[in-house]
Amino acid sequence: MVRVEQLMTRELACVEFTQAVSVAANLMRIRKIGSLLVTRGEELVGIVTESDIVRKVVAFHFPSEYIQVGDIMSSPIVSIDESESIFEAAGIMRAAHTRHLVVGNESHVFGMLSVRDLLAPVAKDEL
Repeated sequence: MVRVEQLMTRELACVEFTQAVSVAANLMRIRKIGSLLVTRGEELVGIVTESDIVRKVVAFHFPSEYIQVGDIMSSPIVSIDESESIFEAAGIMRAAHTRHLVVGNESHVFGMLSVRDLLAPVAKDEL
């Protein structure tokens, strides 16, 4: 059984709650990722995704340099334990209507798991 810890991304990318959406979008572009954890100081308060930016900013032609990440982020964060199976992760994503899970708990975040990560074993099988 494949576990979350085997597929999760361990390098976490964060953006401050007060940063402009344009800053977050540029960071995602540079890092080639689809989401950022949102912090307020040392506290993890949400997640912002490419989808949030498209649906809540771009679709309404809002100027992304004047909208703060905290205004469009998703919160609370949906999480999963690193020892859970990827089938459990997929079920949580489906039930929560999300494509990203924080791996860990309130006191410690170990990584992130995305739908893209769940597809990695399938992609390797196809090669």
